[in-house]
Amino acid sequence: MIDLHVHSTMSDGTYTPSQLIKLAKDKGLKAIALTDHDTIYGNKEAYEAAKKYDMEFIHGMELSLNYNNHQIHVVALGFDEESKAFKDFYHELRQKKQSSIVSVIDYLQKQGLDISVEKVEPFITGGALDKYAILRYLVSDKSKAGDIQYLWDRYIDPAFNNLNLKITENPKAEDAIQAMKKAGAVTSLAHFHKKIGFKNYTREEQEANIKYLHEIGLDGMEAYYPNYSEDDEKFAHYLIEKYDLVPTGGTDFHGANRPSVDLGSGTNNNLDVPYEFYQNICKLIKR
Repeated sequence: MIDLHVHSTMSDGTYTPSQLIKLAKDKGLKAIALTDHDTIYGNKEAYEAAKKYDMEFIHGMELSLNYNNHQIHVVALGFDEESKAFKDFYHELRQKKQSSIVSVIDYLQKQGLDISVEKVEPFITGGALDKYAILRYLVSDKSKAGDIQYLWDRYIDPAFNNLNLKITENPKAEDAIQAMKKAGAVTSLAHFHKKIGFKNYTREEQEANIKYLHEIGLDGMEAYYPNYSEDDEKFAHYLIEKYDLVPTGGTDFHGANRPSVDLGSGTNNNLDVPYEFYQNICKLIKR
């Protein structure tokens, strides 16, 4: 059992990177990847913990990207953090993510929320004020009770939409995939079936878009995901075989922020990502 899609306190999860590795060890996982949203800040801590617990580990990041005027998520694994290609891309990414947050907080305050930069600052991880610090603040405010999806939909997404920031804060998919490819990453389309993906597209449209992304450098897609329907999973496997995509998979674990999903095993033990996926990705990274 492995898990190649996991979030920590460095984005919107509730376990620290080292706690995640220990949990993975306790649950009997053979390998894990840390894929926090748009940040690599937890990778070093996770790597050190993986050595301590004798866990196989790939560092990663889940990227929020603009594609055809909406958003997709791409998981990048095994990139060279010291390469110029990665440093240039990551610097621009973080600048975009951080530059608009004060205006978002001000907008939320004007909507009646008890929020300010000073109140959000204690929830910063990784040294940067970003939307995940806002999320952690909202999660801590019991008067705003709800799961993370509710908090995104009720507060954060409307703020970004009304301030016209939803698109401008994300890199273009074409640019990001090429940059990560130059940095040596294996890139994989996450949860193609969700709103942040290709939900409400026909199967023919989904196939055409995933084929295009592959043509511009996307390596693979998630073959397994906790809330794939039987047909979603069948379709993902069909595309992987037809276009020779790299299969990946993971739980998209968020800890207490998504309590129905367990690390490694998904929802009610409906996930068991093959160890061979990890081995194959390691070979591609070495290449």
